Amino acid sequence: MAAATPSSYSITVRLHTAPDHAVVGQVATVIAQQGGIVTAIDVADSRHDRLVVDVTCSGIDASHTDQLVAAVEEVEGVKVHKVSDRTFLLHLGGKIEVKSKVPLRTRDDLSMAYTPGVGRVSMAIAKQPEDARRLTIKGNTVAVVTDGSAVLGLGNIGPEAAMPVMEGKAALFKRFADIDAWPICLASQDPDEIVRAVEMIAPGFGGINLEDIAAPQCFEIERRLRESLDIPVFHDDQHGTAIVVLAALRNALRVLGKELDTARLVVSGAGAAGSAIVTLLMAAGAKDVVMYDREGCLSADDDSLPPAKLELAQRTNPRRVRGDLTAGLEGADVFIGVSAPGILKAEWIRDHMASDPIVFALANPDPEIDPAEAAQYAAVVASGRSDYPNQINNVLAFPGVFRGLLDAGAEDVTIEMLIRAADAIAGVVTDEELNRSYIIPSVFHADVTDAVATAIAGDGKTTTGSGAGGSDGPAVTRPAVDPIEEVGTTPTA
Repeated sequence: MAAATPSSYSITVRLHTAPDHAVVGQVATVIAQQGGIVTAIDVADSRHDRLVVDVTCSGIDASHTDQLVAAVEEVEGVKVHKVSDRTFLLHLGGKIEVKSKVPLRTRDDLSMAYTPGVGRVSMAIAKQPEDARRLTIKGNTVAVVTDGSAVLGLGNIGPEAAMPVMEGKAALFKRFADIDAWPICLASQDPDEIVRAVEMIAPGFGGINLEDIAAPQCFEIERRLRESLDIPVFHDDQHGTAIVVLAALRNALRVLGKELDTARLVVSGAGAAGSAIVTLLMAAGAKDVVMYDREGCLSADDDSLPPAKLELAQRTNPRRVRGDLTAGLEGADVFIGVSAPGILKAEWIRDHMASDPIVFALANPDPEIDPAEAAQYAAVVASGRSDYPNQINNVLAFPGVFRGLLDAGAEDVTIEMLIRAADAIAGVVTDEELNRSYIIPSVFHADVTDAVATAIAGDGKTTTGSGAGGSDGPAVTRPAVDPIEEVGTTPTA
């Protein structure tokens, strides 16, 4: 079996052994022979007649970790006492919490943070509601809203099962942009009820991040909320993905000396992500885009298409391509997949695409083609996976997008903002760094969040502060506000 890469399938096996360290060495050897990776060995307890040892190791998947445990049990002198899945341990009790930002040690503290002092602040906001952005958490808080209908690649698993994902999203907001986000998992998949629920909670938030809501309902929900709310509404599955794809494509084309407005593009998948990608790419200058979905090649002369896909067809496929995917790939410079695993064959890249083709296989967890296979014939390959170069990851976009929106006090998200965000991400990669295996920065690059936030805010004044994750966090932007001028109580006569 091939060696495993570090993954979410990480376990800690508690062993009882004789007080012989050679036995522990045998355990590590057996795990390695089975394709696992030992990441830590700790002695939890030592007695004259027994050692208690915790062995932490990574496997490929659940069945592989079971295989590792079975192999350890075969080592003479070893008893497996307990096996703990480290991913589940990390989620125990949830991944986020609320903490007070102000001291509450004395009666004087309480009198200002709560009654009676808080009443004065409430009355000030009642007179000037816009002050809520400065005098409450509203100015730095985002609601991460889902109905659980399209969670990751897991499908319609419901709001409770969506909670770990939404908590993770909230943790990323805090780590990368110092934004306080909260998971809102709604027990309805009715667009009317979702829209009304978000409208009712909106006063407590500075922005709405729609997440993992299935198409086509997500389009209607986003449109209606943008019309009714005075805070920005951003569907990350659509627009976050589109921003990062545009950024990566800008740099891939730079590497190869090609231009977006003359390149031929094929996009597989006309759902939320695919439609947003195409919309943003065309707004940025792409002219020749052919889309494929379950219905096949989208064409404006196909009356059988549902309304959303017909609208896409009318904006794309200028050469009126018809036929299977190989027909669309003929002479294509770029393939972008946000659809299903295994639909692209390596020989199709070789036999049908233009010279120096670009392949973005983004279906998760299994892409349209294995990146290693695509790399045999494609000049630049990107995927959603972290174990290959050029990972297309929404974390590059949404923290900075919302940091900029909140800092600017924005009420909406525009297509121009999205293009600026994509260009900012692309620009983080310098000419000296740019190559076929590095077209997009790491999500941990210190400049990404600040660059995107500044691009989103436009000409708004920002200052650089410390990141959310302590000293290792990225720079984030803050509005240049004089608290004495802006948050005074009673103006002087």
